[in-house]
Parts: sequence; structure tokens; C-alpha cells
Amino acid sequence: QVHLVESGGELVQAGGSLRLSCAASGRTFSSLNQGWFRQAPGKEREFVAGITWIGGSTYAESMKGRFTISRDNAKNTVYLQMSSLKPEDTAVYICAAREPSVTTYNYWGQGTRVTVSS
Repeated sequence: QVHLVESGGELVQAGGSLRLSCAASGRTFSSLNQGWFRQAPGKEREFVAGITWIGGSTYAESMKGRFTISRDNAKNTVYLQMSSLKPEDTAVYICAAREPSVTTYNYWGQGTRVTVSS
């Protein structure tokens, strides 16, 4: 089992920056692929960014150049650095993890809320 706890969400003005953190426990963090998703009010959950256990990263097209995912295996933590935030980035941001051998994220956190004001 993997337990994921997100933090860092808050109210921020448009154009601002924010860093989210996701602390993992319960399994060898360094062997897992990690991802960030988000769910805006009234919308389906969407993929934001992912990072493999060896550090390769992928991003949703609308986040490229504004968001950066990273991981610190010594701290069992994955980060999402967000910049040039827009009101449409307002959502609950959710951390997820999966074994590299599977394609579906099977461990999920509870989420942290980000609100971007215009």
C-alpha cells in the first residue's frame, strides 16, 4: 500500500506561482511512477503531469512551460511547481502513484485545493 498526502494548495492571484507537495509512505517511493491530476468544479479529473521512477516527465499540453514536476526520493516527495497561474487552473490537485509495470494509477491522495483569483 501507498499513502499519499498533498499540501501547498491555497488562494493565489492570476499570474502567481505555487508549489504543491505530495508526501508518500508505505512503499519504496523511488520505485514508483508519480503523477498529478486535477479536478475543477463540475469537470472530470484530468491529467496534469507525470514523472517516472527514473525521472522522465510528461505534461498535459496546456501545462507545458508553466508547470514542472519533480521528485526527491530522499524525502519521498513529489512536487508540482506551477507558474503563470490562470483562473482556469482553479481545481483540486490530486497526487497519484503506480508501479511502472501497470498503466493505471492505483494509489491516490485526497487532494489539495488551488484557487486562482482574477
